[in-house]
Amino acid sequence: MFWGKKSAKEEGKLSGPKEISGLVQNYLVAEKKMDPDLVRLLRAVERKSTNGAGFNIRVFDNSEAIAKQVEVKDYTSLDERPGLILYEGWFDEGAKQVKLEEKTKVNWDTPIFSQAEIEQKIESLKEPGNEVFFYTARGGKHGGPLGMGAAVIELNPNFPGQKQKKYNVFTVDVIDMQPAEKGQKAFDSDKPKDIARWIKNIHDKRAYSS
Repeated sequence: MFWGKKSAKEEGKLSGPKEISGLVQNYLVAEKKMDPDLVRLLRAVERKSTNGAGFNIRVFDNSEAIAKQVEVKDYTSLDERPGLILYEGWFDEGAKQVKLEEKTKVNWDTPIFSQAEIEQKIESLKEPGNEVFFYTARGGKHGGPLGMGAAVIELNPNFPGQKQKKYNVFTVDVIDMQPAEKGQKAFDSDKPKDIARWIKNIHDKRAYSS
């Protein structure tokens, strides 16, 4: 009876993205000084080590991958997209050993602005077409240090034309820490305070993974 035996093809099959193992999470927090809440939101792809026990691992931010329109299916998916790899190395659960190298530097220490600070930055826009943006932790976009893109506020270049309001507000993907081309227009408004209140509801500490 052979139903318990895996074929060579099955043995070599790579697993899809998953939550980072506890051993590696602890290493990232202790050795790389990462925020434990953030580590839990990142993802890993693994493959059996070719040098013995344990696994090779690549750590990445799936929200960034989505923003760049990259589908990470397994470990080899990142061969041609090294810029998405945050950490790469190996770990061995049995031996309780981890070794990771930082591959892409990301500034996760993103300031979270108060509603008053957001309003002030909006009011500081002086020239038509000027913009300011804030990273967002909720919403339908992706990428950026808070995981869900950004909100961009534009001083409407067509204001004060007929039926034009002073500010346009867009939600956009973030790629390499910068807003991508203008995304979806959320609304327009003449009132910085109302815009700041709306942004503050989605501009907060990162709490979701993609």
